Amino acid sequence: MNLVIVESPAKAKTIKKFLGNDFEVESSYGHITDLAKKDMGIDMKTLEPIYQVSSDKKEVVKKLKSLAKKADTVWLASDEDREGEAIAWHLFNELQLKSENTKRIVFHEITKNAIQKAIQNPRNIDINLVNAQQARRVLDRLVGFEMSPILWSKIKAGLSAGRVQSVAVRLICEREKEIEKFIPVPTYKVEADFYNKSHNLLKSKLNTDFQDYSKALDFIQRAQGKTFTISNVETRPSKRSPSAPFTTSTLQQEAAKLGFSVSRTMMLAQQLYESGYITYMRTDSVNLSEEALNSAKDVIIGQYGKEYLNTRQYTTKNKSAQEAHEAIRPTNLSVQEAGADDSQKKLYHLIWRRTLASQMADAKLERTIVDISNPELKEKFVTKGEVIVFDGFLKVYQIQKEEDSADEDNNEGLLPVVEKGEEVQLSQIIGEEKFSRPAARYNEASLVRKLEELGIGRPSTYAPTISTIQKRQYVEIRDLDPKQREVKKILLKDDTIKESVEIENYGADRRKLMPTDIGLVVNEFLTEHFPTILDYGFTAKVEEDFDNIAGGNENWKEMLTGFYDDFHPHVEEVKETAERATGERLLGQDPISGKNIYARIGRFGPMIQMGETEDEEKPKFAGLMKGQHINSITLEEALKLFELPKYLGDYEDKKVEVNTGRFGPYVKHNSKFFSLKPKEGDEISTITLERAIELIEAKREADRNKFIKAFESEDPIIEILNGRWGPYIKQGKENYKIPKDTEADKLTLEDVKKLISESGSKTKPKSKTKSKKK
Repeated sequence: MNLVIVESPAKAKTIKKFLGNDFEVESSYGHITDLAKKDMGIDMKTLEPIYQVSSDKKEVVKKLKSLAKKADTVWLASDEDREGEAIAWHLFNELQLKSENTKRIVFHEITKNAIQKAIQNPRNIDINLVNAQQARRVLDRLVGFEMSPILWSKIKAGLSAGRVQSVAVRLICEREKEIEKFIPVPTYKVEADFYNKSHNLLKSKLNTDFQDYSKALDFIQRAQGKTFTISNVETRPSKRSPSAPFTTSTLQQEAAKLGFSVSRTMMLAQQLYESGYITYMRTDSVNLSEEALNSAKDVIIGQYGKEYLNTRQYTTKNKSAQEAHEAIRPTNLSVQEAGADDSQKKLYHLIWRRTLASQMADAKLERTIVDISNPELKEKFVTKGEVIVFDGFLKVYQIQKEEDSADEDNNEGLLPVVEKGEEVQLSQIIGEEKFSRPAARYNEASLVRKLEELGIGRPSTYAPTISTIQKRQYVEIRDLDPKQREVKKILLKDDTIKESVEIENYGADRRKLMPTDIGLVVNEFLTEHFPTILDYGFTAKVEEDFDNIAGGNENWKEMLTGFYDDFHPHVEEVKETAERATGERLLGQDPISGKNIYARIGRFGPMIQMGETEDEEKPKFAGLMKGQHINSITLEEALKLFELPKYLGDYEDKKVEVNTGRFGPYVKHNSKFFSLKPKEGDEISTITLERAIELIEAKREADRNKFIKAFESEDPIIEILNGRWGPYIKQGKENYKIPKDTEADKLTLEDVKKLISESGSKTKPKSKTKSKKK
């Protein structure tokens, strides 16, 4: 019997189809071991990791060990990256396998040919890859376990620091500070509409911008009453080339245009990989195999014709990329649609198009530039047009409907036929004030691009890093409403100049990564006290060290020792010398008491403080409301928080109050809490007793509809309730499923107890999750 061990059940299921009956395929469910929780899980004398079998993997290990003893050959088929190699190594050790009957196999894709080829070409476990993974794991544990307690004592309990996550937070904080400091600079841009003799519209832009209003007005006044002609027509060929096939980061960036988060993209890609539809999804290579190139050639010639073919092999710019690996591509390019649901199908089609387009001919374009001028004016208007002569790779993108990347969507359209010397009729000239913009805030995709550009992290770390900094509440995805400002406009039409001032919206943002108050304070503290760890160059250098270890060019223990010998003494110094950080900001004085009002971080998060900590009379405290931040809250807003809780009146002989807490604003009545609904216009400052009663009664009605029956004689009480996914049983903190087609209201106590005893699964929401390495 042959035993094949992979990471996930989904992968096991797909591989099983390609192997004979003498092969058993089992899953390790990711990593079976982790660093021990006691004493950091590291021998501090040698920096050797101390591993233990994860508590939730003991049964898995027991089963695999039993199967391995019966197997003639054990095939370790975990993923081909460093994490996969480490999983194989831990399996070899924990299952007490023997070298003579254990083989390591890897494959870029889960297809019959790839699996059979891997079986025919086994290798040994690559200890260099294992050591690179161990070095990363140990170094990150050292950084996290030594720096995090400092944050607990100097800022707030429960905080954490991480080598890559802290640098990612720094990028977002610095961008936010850059935006806050940015001062918009106005310029005046001038555009004009002309008509040629055939009455075709020519939209044009002046070839210069003006720095102040008077100069823009002066130009338009000089242009008033002038006759304009076509002074030059230049046509030249141009081309667009397709982008390289996807790497992990470029896939994450393009998938963002489908509305997918980085973690969702990786989950979907893993599902497609495990189903055998695409190659391995964690890669920084843009290479395609000869087999893939030939397959693309056949599909392109068959579907579009030989003139659309241009076979290319792209070169990876990243010097650490493993060229032996492949880009992300379909395993079968003749299949245009694949996936179990709409999301998988969308991502698959994105990968299919990108791969096929990368092997297609350039699009051939004709670019025309028309100058429109008057001999009395030194400035000139310019009109540009671009037409596709041969669509090439754009064919696969339905030409103009869907473009391959941001810089491929600038088709300026077909220009009407014009001749040099031809007189054109001026319709209007518009001069408009435009303001310079700050650098854009990061979204998940652009943060991945920046991390890759700086050499921080690797394909396997981008998604976990972005997920972690949000889970730690250092960063959040937020929308910003637009602000308003005045803009000056000048219009020349019908030989009359009209000046006006209009209102424009600006500064709106959607789904951008922004630092929280805690994130800003933690970043400022770490940047001040651990400048090396937070340094972009240092973080990139550490990644290079891991790459060198993986390549067998650096000793992992020496690398760790060199790091820790500098790092640990600095940690001890910071413990002793660093002052507590609160991000404190003086807002002003309370007009009644004259006491200072501060915004700062407290033990439970952002808050407002009235009075001094050292005063005999204790200060008053108030929590911030959702959407308020210590770096932007005003004195007026802070004073309103001290009015809370606010008494609204009585209902059913009980007080009704409005207040705010960790989960937002709420109404309190008879020791029960009822959330306000901001989307329906509820605000703490304006809510009335009548509206509060509406919220109370609406919640009571919802609770009545939720309740089916209860068995109050039991301890804890057993309830049958209506939930989002149908009726369920609740006892204490545990929830249990009720089978479909069961009449929940007719269940007896005996029925319910039987269901509880038989139920191994709780009714917590099920999400489709990838099999992940733990």
